Amino acid sequence: MDRMIFKKAKQSRVFQDVVEQIQDAILEGKLKPGSKLPAERELKDMFNTSRGTLREALRVLEQKGLIEIKLGVSGGAIVKEVGTDPIAESLALLVQSGNISLDDLYEFRIKLEGGLAELAAQRATPEDIRQMREMMAEAKACIDKDDIDGFLIVDEDMHNFLGRISRNTVFQFVQKSIHDNIHNYYNTFLPMDKASCIENYNDFEQIIQALENKDSQTASRLVMDHVHRFNLKMVVEPLT
Repeated sequence: MDRMIFKKAKQSRVFQDVVEQIQDAILEGKLKPGSKLPAERELKDMFNTSRGTLREALRVLEQKGLIEIKLGVSGGAIVKEVGTDPIAESLALLVQSGNISLDDLYEFRIKLEGGLAELAAQRATPEDIRQMREMMAEAKACIDKDDIDGFLIVDEDMHNFLGRISRNTVFQFVQKSIHDNIHNYYNTFLPMDKASCIENYNDFEQIIQALENKDSQTASRLVMDHVHRFNLKMVVEPLT
């Protein structure tokens, strides 16, 4: 690694400057994924800062998902591939905190999944359709066995797969984060029985047909109708 990419930190804002210099080096490609930052003592001298300030800056960079700090003799600060995991994790914490109202969740989902279904219909391949039909077969088997918990797992997989079919990374990760964490709400406010599972299954049969037909408007409408109808089933008081 070229040691000249870093310079002494501005003493008026040392902590922030250290974070920004390392972050910029990663985002500009000067530090490649998998590469290791210089040893702590060397970084401290480069930035002309204290060990405590440097460690705090590295912790912030780790929280941002830009580096991974490994312990041990061969450890150190390793540059990570820039991805969407921090966004997904922040959304997950927001959902899990319980500070999102059912109305907020509904409004977000209906807009998100309607747009996502539109893209999915435009971009779905025959292989995508084949995989969705395999998941539908799993869902049908769960219904036949009265396995509601199993059905809900497959249902989550199908919703997340729609995100993958959209071929839009932001849609995919935001949608997956929401679906991975709304089961707390479903378990609390949404009564699910075999009839509801069958209704859900039938909705997806129509959605898959729209995807196969490349009918983006119908796919979007069907998904939004699906979200709307199941939102109406959400009860005001928690289930006991």
